[in-house]
Amino acid sequence: MKKIGARLWRIIRGPMQWRVLWLWHSKFMVGVTGIVRDQDGRVLLLKHRMWPEGRQWGLPTGYANAKETFVREVREETGLTVKVCELAHLKSGYQLRVEVAYEALYVSGRIEVASFEILEARWFSPDDLPEGLQESHRQLIDRQRF
Repeated sequence: MKKIGARLWRIIRGPMQWRVLWLWHSKFMVGVTGIVRDQDGRVLLLKHRMWPEGRQWGLPTGYANAKETFVREVREETGLTVKVCELAHLKSGYQLRVEVAYEALYVSGRIEVASFEILEARWFSPDDLPEGLQESHRQLIDRQRF
């Protein structure tokens, strides 16, 4: 049976192979979070409108759609330009979801909140983080100090 499958696989080259793979494998979402720091080591935090009252502060985050980048997401929500550096955290095991966190550096721009989802955006010292910060985001900030 495996030999027959291998022969068929070689016959159906190109787009048909991708369609078969797409149908065969699970579909999932990718949650992306960024630990954005400025030249002084401060961390960019956003106050999210849709998050639970009392736990609205967090790192820039969202779900990656096809052809979207984390850099675009930050620019859309804050007006800032950032540079993604290294992978800080990868967590899977959720049903149909993977979470990825990156270290990122501030490059340029002024904070201008232009998204309905974001109430406020500010730089915070890692030693003076606001009340209502998501605990998982606090752990990412603490774990990734330079």
